[in-house]
Amino acid sequence: MVTIVDVAKHAGVAPSTVSYVLTGKRPVSAGTRVRVRESIQLLGYQPHAGARALASSRTNVLALVLPLREGVHLPVVMRFVTSVVMAARAHDMDVLLVTADQGAAGLRRVAGGARVDGFLVMDVALDDERLPVLRELGRPAVLLGHPSAVKGLTCVDLDFEAAGARCVDHLAELGHRSIGFLGAPSAVYARRTGFAQRTLAGFSAAAMRRGIASTALPAEQRYDSVHAVVTTLLRELPRMSALVVHNEAVLGWVVDCLRAEGRRVPDDVAVVAICPDELAEQLRLTSVQLPADVLGRRAVELLMAKLNGQQPPPLTLLPPKLFSRTGPVVPMLPGQRVRLGEPPRRVS
Repeated sequence: MVTIVDVAKHAGVAPSTVSYVLTGKRPVSAGTRVRVRESIQLLGYQPHAGARALASSRTNVLALVLPLREGVHLPVVMRFVTSVVMAARAHDMDVLLVTADQGAAGLRRVAGGARVDGFLVMDVALDDERLPVLRELGRPAVLLGHPSAVKGLTCVDLDFEAAGARCVDHLAELGHRSIGFLGAPSAVYARRTGFAQRTLAGFSAAAMRRGIASTALPAEQRYDSVHAVVTTLLRELPRMSALVVHNEAVLGWVVDCLRAEGRRVPDDVAVVAICPDELAEQLRLTSVQLPADVLGRRAVELLMAKLNGQQPPPLTLLPPKLFSRTGPVVPMLPGQRVRLGEPPRRVS
């Protein structure tokens, strides 16, 4: 009878490594796993019943890896968390929320404890340091966002590049020829976060294609920073008649700062935001929808498919949907405003 020691000798590893491959109790590199499984198949090794049961068992827990870093807007993040948790419960799964910004080390720590069946990873950078670890761990994983290279991964995201371009195209079709871009906090761009980089790239490419004068600046989540960015954009683009905002945390301040500079929204400056529908509706701004509920649900579905042995496509992109809202701001009590205008109209 072939033993675990025979398999270890054939694969050139320690018997404990064969055990870890069978049980999943500790992470093993992808190359070693392949070599061990090939030896098991060639030698005809049959694990004992206890090992088979442990190998097939599940914790029914998914890890949502969401580092709370500088520039992260918590209200929007919680929309994703809520969506993931509700979708997971529909599959009788619980969610372990991992918020420490520990990068690759954090993934290893969670995986080493064997407490989760798979990973959902957010705040993905174009060259994310966690990707080699995800590949090495061999645990099912889905990224909410996508890096530059998606080979061997499973990712779901809004097509942010198309979203940035759609904002420009919508405004260009309305006749705007000078458009500003007020972006995410500078730390988000410094991390090369995918959604921010792609939105800016889509905006810039569309503006160039349309022959539109444009300037793009990051804005911190403070009133003084927003005011400085708005005044800089108005100075650098004297004919600026439209503004694209990809920073939901400061949208209300953007409108206030434009008014402080003598610009009415939308009469003098049309504002298009990439943000959740509820926020755009509250401010009566035309917007590209940020579908946190759909993205969270789709990510869980993809991860469950992987846990059930299926292989989803490497990249699923949701097309951007733009909703047009019109109507001027009517100042009321301090900190309160009401808008008059038409209900939201789906444009694309």
